[in-house]
Amino acid sequence: MKYIITLVLSLAALGSAFSQQSYILKGSVLDSADKTPLIGATVTIDYGDQTDFVKEDGSFTFVLPKKEVVIIVRYIGYVPFRKNITLPLDNFVIELKLVENTLQEVIVSGTGSENVKRPMMGVTSLSMKSVEKLPTALGEVDLLKGLQMLPGISSVGEASNGVNVRGGTTDQNLFLLEDTPIFNPTHMFGLFSAFPSEAISKFDLYKGNVPARFGGRAAGVLDVKLLNPSMDKFKMKGGISLVSTKLMAEVPIIKNKMALMISGRGSFNDFLFPIVSDKLKDLKAKFADGAAKLFYQVNDKHTLSLAAYYSYDFFQTEMLGSIANINASASQFQYETTNFSGKWFYNISEKANIQTTLVSSYYQPNTLLPEIDSDNVVKIRQSVDYKQIKSNLNLYRGKHNFELGVDAVRYSINPGNIEPGTSESVLPISTPIENGIELGASIEDVIEINSRTNLSVGLRYSQFLSMGAANVNIYEENEPRDEISVLETIAYNKGEVAQSYGGFEPRVGFSFLIDDKNSIKAGYNLARQYLQIVSNTTTPIPTSRWKLSDLNIKPQVSQLVSLGYFRNSSGNVFEYSVEGYYRKTDNIIDYKPGADFLLNQTPETEILQGVNSSYGAEFMVSKKKGEVTGWVNYTYARSINQIDEGPLLSQRVNYGQKYSANYDRPHTLNAAVVINQGSHHDFSFNFTYSTGRPFTSPQGYIKYSNQVLPFYFLRNDTRLPDYHRLDFAWNIYNPQLRNKKFKGNFAFSVYNLYGRKNAYSIFFRSENNLLKPYKLTIFGAPIVSLAYKFTFNH
Repeated sequence: MKYIITLVLSLAALGSAFSQQSYILKGSVLDSADKTPLIGATVTIDYGDQTDFVKEDGSFTFVLPKKEVVIIVRYIGYVPFRKNITLPLDNFVIELKLVENTLQEVIVSGTGSENVKRPMMGVTSLSMKSVEKLPTALGEVDLLKGLQMLPGISSVGEASNGVNVRGGTTDQNLFLLEDTPIFNPTHMFGLFSAFPSEAISKFDLYKGNVPARFGGRAAGVLDVKLLNPSMDKFKMKGGISLVSTKLMAEVPIIKNKMALMISGRGSFNDFLFPIVSDKLKDLKAKFADGAAKLFYQVNDKHTLSLAAYYSYDFFQTEMLGSIANINASASQFQYETTNFSGKWFYNISEKANIQTTLVSSYYQPNTLLPEIDSDNVVKIRQSVDYKQIKSNLNLYRGKHNFELGVDAVRYSINPGNIEPGTSESVLPISTPIENGIELGASIEDVIEINSRTNLSVGLRYSQFLSMGAANVNIYEENEPRDEISVLETIAYNKGEVAQSYGGFEPRVGFSFLIDDKNSIKAGYNLARQYLQIVSNTTTPIPTSRWKLSDLNIKPQVSQLVSLGYFRNSSGNVFEYSVEGYYRKTDNIIDYKPGADFLLNQTPETEILQGVNSSYGAEFMVSKKKGEVTGWVNYTYARSINQIDEGPLLSQRVNYGQKYSANYDRPHTLNAAVVINQGSHHDFSFNFTYSTGRPFTSPQGYIKYSNQVLPFYFLRNDTRLPDYHRLDFAWNIYNPQLRNKKFKGNFAFSVYNLYGRKNAYSIFFRSENNLLKPYKLTIFGAPIVSLAYKFTFNH
């Protein structure tokens, strides 16, 4: 590129004697808080005469025929910049501030205007302002529900603990909040997202080409960033809905040097349940979360930031049977997340910077069982302890933009232990602590080969060490893993390596511009996963067991190939995309019939591993500007498992034949529309349709001891009825408050507008010596809610 620019300047100088003079404009676009480049920002001259995109090093360049021009810079989530300037300018630095008030547009694209040009596929950015305009369930702005309106992203139903990305399981996604992993991304068993919407600045979902700096998950990465607090003004925003109350404040501590962002949300409205139904009088549900970020601008080259996040849930029900054969009056689930991160950013020069991050994440799900006719509570405790250090070096050299990274993770997992308290009938039980170390190194280069061709090439190497102390069973080869086939048990001391896995993980993305509005892209992605959930439920619950790879459980290895066509309309009003993909994942995990993982000392005896094949095609049209904005997309996708470890029935699932995964939904149609009605209000609608998910139905029943018991042969042989839902939202503003310090607005929404009784599951009960099916519905009627939101800028 620099040779092209030099040639253009030389020709301009040569022709100046015969034609009008040309003027050079060189500059950069940075985040006003941390001075990082805003890659992909759109730079426009004189309202569209010329347009360029900010490069990886933050730079842009123009050769212009006029001395005085208007420059306009836009980037998703930031306040647009516009200024009259006089040329020439050789180092024009533009710093954009994060948006604090509502945007005029709903924006969803690959990465803004880089929809056509960027070489990486399957990168989705959805602005939080867009999510806030969409209809919500009970007034709760939900990041995960918003993502499910995009192609390739789904769930098994309303109460699902996470999302499924392109045929992957929920635990195959890496959820990051300010670089810290979130092991349970939902509240209330999947009804609401655990991400604090009022404190989020931006988020990126990688479902295709995943940057080489990310590792540890086989399907996708959701990278969520907290707001950088305002350095010069006190700001506050909050709201109240039927479900929760929330508040966020930005507090300058040292003007233009140090500031703090702190947010909190709480839901303590379960006293309303008996009003809805007498059946809910013993149901208790509470949740809370909080986030904080301290940002310190040391000088022009150094910045420090500290972030913290805490999440708490409590859920009680009498509708479940006994757990661990404990005679309890109710089942109580209590789970907490406590995360911290510290980040140091050093801007070495205009072409080099380094960032080092320390991460701590602690997830503790507990099951509490109050004994009948007693004050004693039996506790089943579990935990996941995650510690990480990582460092990334960015180098910008001509047409090459390098990123080099190293990282190390230490895992310590408590699969579960029983604390009986004062109970005389319950014995203490503990399962062995699992320890592991994951090491990674990566290099990636984004190359501008020429004006039409861009290439992203990354390579990651990961190494996993299963560590002692541990007692590892060695099973007879080609035999089912059980007590009978154990050949020996090897004891490993603390710090001793019991098993090692590893390998290279190439990541490649390619784009070719047919012209300024059309491009073709292709990608390849390989990833390894050493930590997974083992569960016998359709969707993992918060207390599901996390399991490290070891001698008997191999890591999952996923390979994804994708190809796409992308088009922007004139003026970038419309964006069109078609993406196809095929994913093969080796060593996926599924459970044997009747498996029970709670407090199991040898979970490998209940697990079988096999292959998943997922493929699909995603079609999307989005409208980004105008009075009516939004998008519509259709996805055809399949996700098929095959588990066949040996010739015996106990070594197979579904007789070794292929079967649909729990989240296999062939057809999905999503539409989101926002109708802007000036400064007073706007309307929005969501519509979603999908094929019903598969489930396992009984092939017959047997009578035993005056009971009717079902028996099952085939896995996921039947489907639920198709799912569809229409939502509505009306956002009401007071234009008289537009230029006031205090601003407030109401959000009226109706979830499931026409009251569709969508089935979450089908279960069977024995009645009069017959098995009868029953449908469980989460939201079977229109859910009306009213929420109030406000902002205050001092």
